[in-house]
Amino acid sequence: MLERIVTALVLVAVVLSCMFATQSHYPMFMLMILAAGVAGYEWFKLMPRNATLAAKPKAWLYGGCVALVSALALFYNDVALLLWAASILTWLVSLYWVKSYPESDSWYNASLHVIGFILISAAVTALYAVWQSSPWWLMYLFLLVWGADSGAYFVGRKFGNKKLAPNVSPNKSVEGLYVGIATTVIIMFVVQYFYLKNLTTTQLLLFLILSIISVFASVLGDLFESMVKRRAGIKDSGRVLPGHGGVLDRIDSLLAAAPVFAAGMYIFKLIGIDL
Repeated sequence: MLERIVTALVLVAVVLSCMFATQSHYPMFMLMILAAGVAGYEWFKLMPRNATLAAKPKAWLYGGCVALVSALALFYNDVALLLWAASILTWLVSLYWVKSYPESDSWYNASLHVIGFILISAAVTALYAVWQSSPWWLMYLFLLVWGADSGAYFVGRKFGNKKLAPNVSPNKSVEGLYVGIATTVIIMFVVQYFYLKNLTTTQLLLFLILSIISVFASVLGDLFESMVKRRAGIKDSGRVLPGHGGVLDRIDSLLAAAPVFAAGMYIFKLIGIDL
């Protein structure tokens, strides 16, 4: 437990320092590239393979390529937008995969290598784009995802009777999901009270819808990564974060939530909603 707490404190300190400690974009940029590379490495280990153990050089090469694609997308907005669109479409398809598991696992094939490129690159570029908009909006996204997840976990663990996806993640419950949504609404209205007073009722409703959809996406991201790990026969995606597992274990929810939230913010700007 102590190891888990120390790792969490160090991780929070590093992320917050990159977000708020300097106006330079380089610390956040490098953090995103590093996260993409390590997540890519961990993703490769979850892929179908003939050998019992994934070859580390191949895994690091894959992780390096994911980091390279992510860096390219961070420089070119059009590439990032394409990744977000491809990611959201992939998550919509994955909803069927999660629902049909374990009766069907035809999705567990070589195409997951491409899917990993899309999901990881889209997530890190989305996180970076939200941070560029404002570090506080990235903090809001973190609060949404982790607040909803924490509320769902504690309430679902004690009162959850109806399982959300028992074959994928037995601890997830429908009751926990409801609490997660309620937590989202509370967080959104607190933010609205202090920071979004100039928005109209329609604009606030749209922002609330985006927040709730982002939380739904975060749950799907969590379930999908759990399903891939279960199919691969691996408990944790890695060991780089003592007491927490791997980078993918920490950002699984954000893999889906970040592109959805970033795309929503982008659409808001297009239609004239200034957040």
